[in-house]
Order: sequence, then structure tokens, then C-alpha cells
Amino acid sequence: MKRLIVGLSGSSGVVYGIRLLEVLKDIQSVETHLILSKGAEVTLRLETDRSVESVKALADVVHAHDNLAASVSSGSFRVAGMAVVPCSMKSLAQIALSLNENLLARAADVTLKERRKLVLVPRETPLHLGHLRHMTAVTEMGGVILPPAPSFYHGPKTIMDVVDQTVGKVLDQFEIEHNLFKRWSGGDA
Repeated sequence: MKRLIVGLSGSSGVVYGIRLLEVLKDIQSVETHLILSKGAEVTLRLETDRSVESVKALADVVHAHDNLAASVSSGSFRVAGMAVVPCSMKSLAQIALSLNENLLARAADVTLKERRKLVLVPRETPLHLGHLRHMTAVTEMGGVILPPAPSFYHGPKTIMDVVDQTVGKVLDQFEIEHNLFKRWSGGDA
């Protein structure tokens, strides 16, 4: 069984993380380990009609954001990687600077040090130079920056079609099969 850590931080766009958890819940070969930041809990209440408990119920295992002794804080706990969806600029900075003051940042740091896949979905615009430098630092350490930039070749009809395309791109990074969007098959130029 593949284990995947899913972090939700306090950025707008919590729907991306919720949708990722919903999709993964239906994939029997993936065990999800959720870290929900305090900021994510606030954003969840502001942007959705979901309760914190209902989102936690989507994960196989839930780890407290302040529990630095959790299994996912150690490199000896084997996981396929970690996705932070959405990734706030605060969490991005903590990860880029290895500031392990909470479990989300610590688990991301461990993911990088163990050379496992770390995917961050930053949800901020516009970006200033500090944001870009932190993204560069994470990329230089082996992380993947995956902004929720929609494509339109698959003909999205709803907001959830756009969300699904980004969630599908995250799943692609971990080689998890899905049918969330129609893949590009070529066209006439």
C-alpha cells in the first residue's frame, strides 16, 4: 500500500485539498495521512460548508498539527511523498527555510531530506520576489511547485472540472491513476 501525506494549510483554495482527499478515499491502494493546519481550519469554515471533522473523516490517519512526535515527522516512517494543497505563503516559507515548528513543515522537511516527492500547490497571486525565492529554494531541494493553473483543452464546464484538473496533476506526480480530466491527445495546428 502506498502512503501519502496530505497537508492543508491556511490559504484560500481549501477545496483543492478536500477534493484530493475525496479522490484518494476511493483509491484502496493509497493510505492518506492528513495534517490540517489551524489556518486551514479557519479557511475551511470561511470557504466551505464542510466541518473540520467531515474533512478529517476523508483521511485514513489524521495527525495533530502541533504533534512533532507523529509518525510522519520521522524519515523512518515510509511514505511515497507529501502534497500540501493548498500551500499558503507562510507554509511555503517555513518549508523553504526548514522551520520545523509545526508538523506540516516538519513532515515536508523530512520528505525533502529523504528525497521523496514533495508537491506544493501555492494559492497566491500576484507573487513578490520573496515568494518566488522560497519557491526556487524548495525546487532546488527537490520539491515540485504546482500552481493551480487551469488548462482549457479538456473543456471544463464547472469550477469542479477546473479543480479536478489540478487535483489530477497532483495525482500524476505520485503516479496515481485517475480519470479526473481528459488528457491532451494532440490536435491540428
